Amino acid sequence: MLVSWVLASLSLAIWIFLIVGRGWFWLARPLLPPDNMQALSATPTPSVTAVIPARNEEDVLAQTLPTVLNQTYHGDLRVIVVDDRSEDATASVARHAAARSEHPDRLTVLDGQPLPKRWAGKVWAMNQGVHHARTTGNPEFIWFTDADIAHAPGTLRALVTKAQTDHLDLVSLMAQLRVEKRWDRLLIPAFVYFFAKLYPFRSVANPRRRSAGAAGGCILLRTDALEEARGLQAIQSALIDDCALGRLMKRNGRRLWLGFAREVVSVRVYGTLGSVWDMVARSAFHQLGYSFGRLLGTVLGMTLIYAGPPAALIAGLVLSVAGISSGCVLALLGGAAWMLMSISFAPILRHQHSSIWLAPLLPVAGFLYTAMTLSSAWRHITGRGGMWKGRPYAGKVDH
Repeated sequence: MLVSWVLASLSLAIWIFLIVGRGWFWLARPLLPPDNMQALSATPTPSVTAVIPARNEEDVLAQTLPTVLNQTYHGDLRVIVVDDRSEDATASVARHAAARSEHPDRLTVLDGQPLPKRWAGKVWAMNQGVHHARTTGNPEFIWFTDADIAHAPGTLRALVTKAQTDHLDLVSLMAQLRVEKRWDRLLIPAFVYFFAKLYPFRSVANPRRRSAGAAGGCILLRTDALEEARGLQAIQSALIDDCALGRLMKRNGRRLWLGFAREVVSVRVYGTLGSVWDMVARSAFHQLGYSFGRLLGTVLGMTLIYAGPPAALIAGLVLSVAGISSGCVLALLGGAAWMLMSISFAPILRHQHSSIWLAPLLPVAGFLYTAMTLSSAWRHITGRGGMWKGRPYAGKVDH
């Protein structure tokens, strides 16, 4: 019983710390403020090149590319779609989408070159887009956005205004992920929740904190900051390229900002447990540096933090019914931790337009994401780690 009390107390203490001492990650804040044309007009409007790496993205580009081309931005905006040796009609769809947009002249479709050794596919495509942008226009900002991300017309204005007003080198937005099916309603908000807990957005923006990250669906970056950091070659093998880029910038003394957005939306459909599982298992073990020690620590930590509170509550209730008075204390500890866990999940559920009544099911999501992480390690052991759109990247670690 003493061990149960200690573990339940430790779990409760951890949740109290997470609630008040982890950068308020659970509040789905900060939000990018609306674009401020007055602030932007106070200085010359900087040139921007959007780089969109695209491999086998014919299903989404027709929806998303026009939202980038049609940005209400009065400076020089160019858009480069890097067709990363797609096996479908990605390039053709991009050209047809541009032809139907308000600014077809903004688009360049770049045929991707073969993937070199030691490069991750997406980073290689991004690098080709940056190289083309620098040699043809040398923009002040590079805007990385994914092929599945749709933007409100004022997104770029808001990003540039934020960067100019606050003297930032990297501004990134966590897009709203699509929530439609049964599994989406729990697992997609949980993915955002775990990401925000791992990279607290307020800590990312604090130069005195080591936390560094970015959300790859929308990153605005000063070109000179990228050049001074040796460009994307410095993170060439990164599977989790966005967070690797954030760490690179912060190590070089650059100022970062990471926030939530309501009008930057992913159109990609997950819908099944298997699709979310594949998304996470592709890179989870990579995130742990392919370390089995870290894997063991992650499994134990997730078990204590997420499974511990409901287990303590249930065990305490059972003991109380059996007439063991100390069970009440155990149930109280477990119930308090589970309540704090549920409260912390509710704001992100609301932000993702999912039901807040799912908040008590966060332990289920924690169990599934732990299983996905173990699956990622197994895929690495069996030589299938990092597989993405027909290309394996097992064994690569970003530095």
